[in-house]
Amino acid sequence: MPGEYTRVAPCALAGHHCRVRILIVSTAFPRYQDDPTAKWLVETIRRLASEGYEFEVLTSAYRGGGNTEYAGIPVHRFRYFFARWENLTHEESAPDRMQRSLLYKGMAFSYVVFGTIAAWRLGRRGRFDIVHVHWPVPHAIFGWAARAGSASPLKIIAHFYSVELRWVRHSLRPLRGFLRRAITSADRVVAISNSTAAEVRSVAPVPVEVIPYAVDLPVPPLTALPRTQAPAYSILFVGRLAERKGVRYLIDAVADLPAALQPHLTVIGDGPERGALEAQSRARGAGDRVTFRGWVPPEALDAAYTAASVFVLPAVVDARGDTEGLGMVLLEAMAYRVPVISTPLGGVTDIVRHDSTGLLVPPNDASALAAAIMLLATNPAIADRLGTAGRDYALSHFSWAAVLGQWRALYAGVLERQR
Repeated sequence: MPGEYTRVAPCALAGHHCRVRILIVSTAFPRYQDDPTAKWLVETIRRLASEGYEFEVLTSAYRGGGNTEYAGIPVHRFRYFFARWENLTHEESAPDRMQRSLLYKGMAFSYVVFGTIAAWRLGRRGRFDIVHVHWPVPHAIFGWAARAGSASPLKIIAHFYSVELRWVRHSLRPLRGFLRRAITSADRVVAISNSTAAEVRSVAPVPVEVIPYAVDLPVPPLTALPRTQAPAYSILFVGRLAERKGVRYLIDAVADLPAALQPHLTVIGDGPERGALEAQSRARGAGDRVTFRGWVPPEALDAAYTAASVFVLPAVVDARGDTEGLGMVLLEAMAYRVPVISTPLGGVTDIVRHDSTGLLVPPNDASALAAAIMLLATNPAIADRLGTAGRDYALSHFSWAAVLGQWRALYAGVLERQR
């Protein structure tokens, strides 16, 4: 009802608990306890819901269905294909699936059709105030459908992560008009990094708000003891094993490190490149220096960060022109006071400032990675300085308090226009 919006907006602006109903549109959402899918989004929703915001999530089904609730959040999963093949999302990114199979390319069409219908139906019966669209290519259509189905005014937020922008620029150029419309039709446009915001503005000159991920402070607080006292030098990578992560360069770097360092790389994560990376480590004679653990539960991930001497994210630009939108794992490592090494691509530069909060090396350069690892391994004072400064920077710029404040302001700002 129009009058309801007049009532909600002042409450949101005043910062009090109030009834603001938000439909989150996302490609994927956790299917079970400890599912690593979009865990940052779950935590954001959970924290804001504790303040009185009301969320529901529209996402895709997985192999015939899926959960209808997660952590107290209502989840609406739309079916879009036969159950046996209904895995365009969740296990890996939809663009990666589509790149490998004509079946998945066709499935993307049915995904859009049935997702649009589901969004329209939710718009009709949900009486939402806001539809918050993550990954607007193709989900802007879902936002438009929800607004078309709603009997009350419905504001749209378009939230970009960079991959969809580069996907259109390099692989789906006919969708450039759609992308521009997705940007200009939104009431608010959000990007996760300054790099992504610049990409959005290159398509359409609109105001873009930058809201990054948030990072948790490990408990109990970490000590300031050096991390270089263990017999083996522990190198950690966490993330999806896809081309843009650049893990193959890290494996080459670890293989080239001197035996006296006793280097050991732990790779946490899974993805389409895992088999090739395991084969590479064996071919380089580094099989005993590299352990592939797959995805691990939270307590095991916590232990891995705590034990790490250095964290490396060797991001590259992949064949589709994609790279890191931000680099959440960098923030996680920095929160544990682990010194980090990465490359100056995408949103990484919002996090890592060379020789201040970490080290940056050229992409696609195993020798530079090895040299940076050796620098930290042989200079404990530098490693400790970067680890401490990185942790301070992560917690001051990417804390939950800071990031949730930006989300509250975003919702209040978009609702203010209803008055």
